[in-house]
Amino acid sequence: MRSRPKKRQVDHRLSSVEDTDFLMREEMRGHRIALEFERAELAMQDHRIKSTVVVFGSSRVSEDQAAAARSKQSSRSCRGWRSKISPSACYQMARQFGRIVSERGSALSSIEGGRENVITTGGGPGIMEAANRGAADAGAPTIGLNIELPTEQAPNRYITPGLSFHFHYFAVRKMHFAMRANALAAFPGGFGTLDEVFEILTLKQARRASGMPIVLFCRDYWENVVDFYALAELSMISQADLALFQIVESAEEGWEALLDRGLTISTPLKEK
Repeated sequence: MRSRPKKRQVDHRLSSVEDTDFLMREEMRGHRIALEFERAELAMQDHRIKSTVVVFGSSRVSEDQAAAARSKQSSRSCRGWRSKISPSACYQMARQFGRIVSERGSALSSIEGGRENVITTGGGPGIMEAANRGAADAGAPTIGLNIELPTEQAPNRYITPGLSFHFHYFAVRKMHFAMRANALAAFPGGFGTLDEVFEILTLKQARRASGMPIVLFCRDYWENVVDFYALAELSMISQADLALFQIVESAEEGWEALLDRGLTISTPLKEK
């Protein structure tokens, strides 16, 4: 028989917002979720973030690893994945992609309602750091949506101050990834990356997300890790679902694919 949890003694000297024991009660979970959502939402509004381009990818690479990989093969291509290079070669590609999107996608200039296509990542190291860094290279704002994990992850230093968010609930974090996303770019990664990519693909498949073109970087990775064509052949997805994404091999190709698939770019406001 389960024992009932002991009731905490109420400290009447504290208000409800100061009483952490009260806020952390099981019955308050719904309120905590709402507060976590609103905290990030209001900050986004304060910074006039109108839309984002979300970048997913592995946290387990570093710039030093990327430099070593570049000595073997140019970062412009991820071909030869299994035999020639490691995932770290994509660090520089993610950085270049973050810069291109920021320079050409209206993140640098204010438009009516705010800034468009602001690079947004999970806020950690690796590919996430690289994409945030590319946006920072361009002088654009860039967002990090961090999460509590056992082995990671401190926010990377390239996130714009005021746009680095720390989440407790994965579900709330995923909502903020999706709700402003104009596009998704996914680089090689592990369970977290795959989970995030399939979440967005499912939203697209279920027609819960309009627009939002999706590009996957590094063909050899995706075709070895996920057999999309087998899913279609086995009728687990439809042939039409294969058109929900496009696999690309370079930052420039990724940008062009987003444009071809309908990425919207607004005209910056002219100064009076």
